Amino acid sequence: MAERSLNSTLSSLTQLIAMACQNPHTTSLAHAPQSPFPLGRRVGKLVTRLGSGLLAAGLSLSMALPSFAADPFRSSSAAHDIGDKTEAAFKAIFKEGNYVAAERYLAEAELEESDEPLVHAMLASMAYLKGDDGLPEVLRRAMLTQEKAQALLEKDPLRGHLYTAVGIFLEGAHVLKTQGIANGTPRALGMLQQVFRELDDAEAINPDDPELNLLKGYMDLMLAVNLPFSNPEEAITRMSEYGSPEYLAQRGIAIGYRDLERPDAAMIAVDKALSAAPNNPELFYLKAQILNRQGDRAESIDFFDRALDYSAQLPDALVTRITWERCVTVGGPDVNNCSVAAGYI
Repeated sequence: MAERSLNSTLSSLTQLIAMACQNPHTTSLAHAPQSPFPLGRRVGKLVTRLGSGLLAAGLSLSMALPSFAADPFRSSSAAHDIGDKTEAAFKAIFKEGNYVAAERYLAEAELEESDEPLVHAMLASMAYLKGDDGLPEVLRRAMLTQEKAQALLEKDPLRGHLYTAVGIFLEGAHVLKTQGIANGTPRALGMLQQVFRELDDAEAINPDDPELNLLKGYMDLMLAVNLPFSNPEEAITRMSEYGSPEYLAQRGIAIGYRDLERPDAAMIAVDKALSAAPNNPELFYLKAQILNRQGDRAESIDFFDRALDYSAQLPDALVTRITWERCVTVGGPDVNNCSVAAGYI
């Protein structure tokens, strides 16, 4: 990325921060509970989509790869060694939506594959899901992600630069969440400049790398969806043509089209994601949202229920959110009590 493009991106991110303060993104439902940390919610979405969906991605290709090169992104001839335990944790979350199993796999990965920066990035994302109580662990894991990524530079420079960027991004998310907008924004923008420079260094090594393009595709799509006069189609093309595995790329595209209020296109993408990960409750949840936007309330409620069938393996905060959205979708005289029914109040 040229310096001019970098400056343009940073300018866009500054606008995104300002917009997040003034117009916090919700699921576009009229009775959405308002967070006292609107930017924290936006950062939370980024951490979840980038720090989870992207950082993670170990998945549908795993069965085709040799055990000595556990790489869910690339063909065996171009595989990078990521680690079997790490890959198992990714599959548990992002293919099966099983966070309970993922915690167990991550504990094993930390013991056996502790030099893999992706392990610590995933543990940071898991800690973020615990809310304020998890923030100290988010910072610790963000720093470990950077440390392990720097150590990887000699052996695997592309992934070393990529996960240095991820670690800095996670640290920046922690800064914004703990220091607030006024105090945290100047430092966070400086960190974002470092993030894009590290991504540029990775891109200079191999601009067609699937792992890199999945991460950058999610980031570009988030910016394009939230900023006026942006072109989301370029980000969607990147995700569609270069992102891998397919179900994570299509999940990101579905989220983008959902937020652009293009539910028919979003439905095509989420169905492609479900074809690769047919038992993922988070994809059921996403499809429920899209069906609701298409006006199919009955089938939307059915998919909310299908997602909630997996409540035991999902984070509590996500179960609460799904329960609330289902209640609002059902409607009726009790809609104003949905926050109470879901556990927000």
